[in-house]
Amino acid sequence: MTPSELLIEAFSRIPSTVERAVDGLSEDQLAARPAAGANTLAWLAWHIARGQDAQVADLAGSEQVWTADGWVERFGLPFPAEALGYGMSRDDVGRVRASADLLVGYLRAVHERTVAYVRTLSPEDFDPVVDDAWDPPVTRGARLVSILDDCTQHAGQTGYVRGLLFFNR
Repeated sequence: MTPSELLIEAFSRIPSTVERAVDGLSEDQLAARPAAGANTLAWLAWHIARGQDAQVADLAGSEQVWTADGWVERFGLPFPAEALGYGMSRDDVGRVRASADLLVGYLRAVHERTVAYVRTLSPEDFDPVVDDAWDPPVTRGARLVSILDDCTQHAGQTGYVRGLLFFNR
């Protein structure tokens, strides 16, 4: 397996994990919190896609799917287009309201763009430094693993939150 094939395999597990967590739930259920101030399923699914979208677009030197394909308008959230979810207040987290179909549709569109980008990379393309603000500086490969790690952690949280909300009562 090449590094690209390995990353594609790993990234490909995220959409189905999130889809299982949000499947069949109403917008109100997706906006419910398992505890006061906790993240909602809607916010988690949206944030997974937004973070991946922004960071992969940066690596690829392309426009984000969020703006390029009109997802920002479809969601109609009360935030600037560049909002990703990082540093949002508890109130802002609660303002992320969307249908399961919309959340999964955006995540799948981001996934397609991620796969298309990663497919273009040769093994040598993972070594160049893309961010020297860190010690050690961050290579393209390390950044992709970081994106993947964040997405998989949040994807796992979606399943956990669904279980807390709907199966632990």
